[in-house]
Amino acid sequence: MPKKNIAIIMGGYSSEYEISLQSGSVVYKYLNKEKYTPFKIHIFKNKWVYVDDNENEIPIDRNDFSIVVDKKRITFDCVFNAIHGTPGEDGYMQAYFALLGIPLTGCGFYQSALTFNKRDLLSVLKPYGIKTAKSYFLNKGDVINEEEIIKTVGLPCFVKANRAGSSFGISKVNAKEQLIPAIDTAYKEDDEIIIESFLDGTEVSVGVISYKGETTVLPVTEIVSENDFFDYEAKYLGKSQEITPARISSEMEKKVSSVAKKVYEVLRMTGFSRSEYIFVNGEPHLLEVNTTPGLTEASILPQQAQHAGITLSELFENAIEEVMVSNIQ
Repeated sequence: MPKKNIAIIMGGYSSEYEISLQSGSVVYKYLNKEKYTPFKIHIFKNKWVYVDDNENEIPIDRNDFSIVVDKKRITFDCVFNAIHGTPGEDGYMQAYFALLGIPLTGCGFYQSALTFNKRDLLSVLKPYGIKTAKSYFLNKGDVINEEEIIKTVGLPCFVKANRAGSSFGISKVNAKEQLIPAIDTAYKEDDEIIIESFLDGTEVSVGVISYKGETTVLPVTEIVSENDFFDYEAKYLGKSQEITPARISSEMEKKVSSVAKKVYEVLRMTGFSRSEYIFVNGEPHLLEVNTTPGLTEASILPQQAQHAGITLSELFENAIEEVMVSNIQ
């Protein structure tokens, strides 16, 4: 059988592009070269390019997502999505490839857009009994009523950009005078923000993937941040401990795994997902759902997969095979 051409898209338009380049490089490294011919594709606002092993850049023809190498046009059998943040995690890339008819790993454009918008996600899941923090929403230009915000969510609280991944634009507010600066910080990332009550408890991360046609909940990871909360530094610069399996009771583990699976299935997800929860009085409260989680060797989801006996090569190959099979049907 001829080898399949796989475009690994990485980079993106958000503050997370460096992490995405690392994730994409790990996928490139571990993808089975006997079955696939992988291509590193950098997606940036000012350029979409194929980057070869000598760092030469060849532009992508966006009409059909093809490249010309040595006067020969190359098209792709499948696209592996390793873009965190926009445009890979918010529906744009999913819709683009759906229109071109090229299989893309991960979930569909609706699920991507929905999960990337924290407010909308929480609103959709609420009727299903998924517990969350108390929240207050602001759009840029809205009048800021500090008293009302504090009355609704209490102190301390978290101010977050509504549509930004990886803890950019997030602040913990302990006192009223910190509220406006925190709102200003969040508005640098997005013109919609969400302010949430502080949940004091054990934080865990749960990977749920479609593996060999089955919804599979991976071992739970406990997150212990050295910083005041699980921010960008804690997530990517080693300022946290990620303990897999989590040091929680089997009852807590069953509860959070069941909720994470329910969220995945209610949203009709496919591909990878990683959701974050905080236990309050023994009950898991959902913080967010990531549909393009980090895929570096140190990232949470690959660690969880390895604990479940799934190698990185198997994890990546399964993502490609599942989407190619579903595309044929």
